[in-house]
Amino acid sequence: MIDDILKNAKQRMAKSVESLEGELSRMRTGRAHPSLLEHIKVDYYGSETPLSQVANIKTDDARTLTVTPWEPPMVAAIEKAIIDSDLGLNPNTAGTVIRVPVPPMTEERRRDMVKVVRGEAENGRVAVRNVRRDANSDLKELEKEKEISKDELRKGEESVQKLTDAAIAEIDSVLDKKEADLMEV
Repeated sequence: MIDDILKNAKQRMAKSVESLEGELSRMRTGRAHPSLLEHIKVDYYGSETPLSQVANIKTDDARTLTVTPWEPPMVAAIEKAIIDSDLGLNPNTAGTVIRVPVPPMTEERRRDMVKVVRGEAENGRVAVRNVRRDANSDLKELEKEKEISKDELRKGEESVQKLTDAAIAEIDSVLDKKEADLMEV
């Protein structure tokens, strides 16, 4: 029973870290990367569809992304979606290919992005702590129902804390890497 609780907590903590990595991969670092545009939603025949499902996104060079729609009529909708996104990008259309230049980031914008990244990391830590709280309450419930002893409860809580410490250390590592990436000129 304790092993099931620990296994579940470990999986949920790993998902929290994975989610943070996904969020941070979308944040601009000044270099062009296809994941920068993947989350943008495009009006595809009346339904909001992720850009990656209606077009091919490639990196031309360190500063340019190329978006090639699978259907030529989608060019205008994709261009509009990129302009309307919160990324501050200005696409250039050349026939059926959309080129998206990624401008270099200013020092001020880099500092703002670091603040946003730290906020996302804190949200990840909170998610991990919530998993810890849930696991500990499950353990206490087992002890209350006399299914485990006080010693087993204490050992279980220690194991949950070790999982929490490991997940938070991983979040800090991801944060440090992203901060260094953002501040790199």
